[in-house]
Amino acid sequence: MERERRICRQDVFVAVLVACLGVNIWLVSKVFMDCNMMRMSWSGRSAMEAEAVGAITCSGHGRAYIDGDDSDGKSEPVCECNLCFQGTDCSVLIPNCKANADGGDPLFLEPFWVKHAASSAMVVAGWHRMSYTYNDESFMSKELEKLIRKLHAYVGNAITENRYILFGAGSSQLLAAAVHALSPTNSSAPPAAVLASVPYYELYRTQAELFKSTVFKFEGDARLWTNDSYADRQVIEFVTSPNNPDGLPNKAIVNGPNAKSIHDYAYYWPHFTPIPAPADEHLMIFTISKLTGHGGTRFGWAVIKEKSVYERMTTFIELNSMGLSTDTQLRVLKLLKIIVGARKERDIFDFGYNTMKSRWEKLKATFSTSSRFTLQTIPPQYCTFLRRVRESSPAYAWVRCKREEDKDCSAVLDAANIIGRRGSMFGAENRYVRLSLIRNQDDFDLLIHRLNKLVMEEDGNKTV
Repeated sequence: MERERRICRQDVFVAVLVACLGVNIWLVSKVFMDCNMMRMSWSGRSAMEAEAVGAITCSGHGRAYIDGDDSDGKSEPVCECNLCFQGTDCSVLIPNCKANADGGDPLFLEPFWVKHAASSAMVVAGWHRMSYTYNDESFMSKELEKLIRKLHAYVGNAITENRYILFGAGSSQLLAAAVHALSPTNSSAPPAAVLASVPYYELYRTQAELFKSTVFKFEGDARLWTNDSYADRQVIEFVTSPNNPDGLPNKAIVNGPNAKSIHDYAYYWPHFTPIPAPADEHLMIFTISKLTGHGGTRFGWAVIKEKSVYERMTTFIELNSMGLSTDTQLRVLKLLKIIVGARKERDIFDFGYNTMKSRWEKLKATFSTSSRFTLQTIPPQYCTFLRRVRESSPAYAWVRCKREEDKDCSAVLDAANIIGRRGSMFGAENRYVRLSLIRNQDDFDLLIHRLNKLVMEEDGNKTV
């Protein structure tokens, strides 16, 4: 009995000793961390502020931001709710809220960056790069340019060797610069005809119409132009591949000595399409928004073969905006280092592709029983990046209403509480509507719910 009591006392002693050691280790580590935070001076406070905001969950249906609204007088940031959610913590679903499938906000990649919060975070001093230019008097970061070349070599989607690289405020500024650069320099020459194959990205038309330029004019569908149409006139063709809105791989269809093309490769990434070979066109434009999801960062780049085109585009960018924000370039540098450095896992490309693949599987399952709606069909291809044959998983569903009476497909969906973008916005018939599949998970889940209900009601009691 005495022996058992001694053993018991020993066990208690060991337990107390372990607990004391644990408390001491915690206290020492806390002091060490506090000392480190004090030594960090200006950066420590910023890091603490970012951590505090990141800890606010908003019920998983919203986000709190450092620059968020504090008009309620509170010291802490407030939740900004996803569409169709409300409440102080975004936990309340708004009844009968419309599923928004309009726009191209690429928030489907947000969970990837939440997972990589530590490696993608930045703390920037107030004195960081206050000059208009870098030390070499240029508006572009040479380190970022080198990293972009590495990125394309890694993914295998574009050749950049012996090419010029130019940065712009998203692809939209570069598209305008490209049209300017390819237009006639002789003021007496007729304006260049700007063309795109229907269905085309609406910005091509609206930008050209906004500028009301005397050296170029948007003339519509490239398929309607024959060789005789531009015998004495310069032609600039927008070629979007994969295409926005239907996700099809496109090629230039206007040929001849007076024809030039601008290749918009915003979606030429493994998230959305197989990469059969690196693109090697004279003028190629990419954007960070569809690569990493950071649409608000406003960063794009052009890969250009001809020096004269590069120089004219550079002049446009410099006169239009005095180059690109150095803060933007720093953030993009940070993001791309994570992508290029994660080669073993392929990280963002695996995440992006698996997310889009899953969404397409759900969408196809929904429409598989429908006799009223159809989706675009894109044949599978071998992808050199994933090293296998794979289906396309485009950013948008190009939906067609088949019934004769459904001449406005967007209106049909709107009546079912679904917001899409009508076909006429892309130069096509309104029997078509574009649905965005790259918004956040809440938006997609609500879209599928509304579509399931719509399809189920086609024949009364159909189940999906």
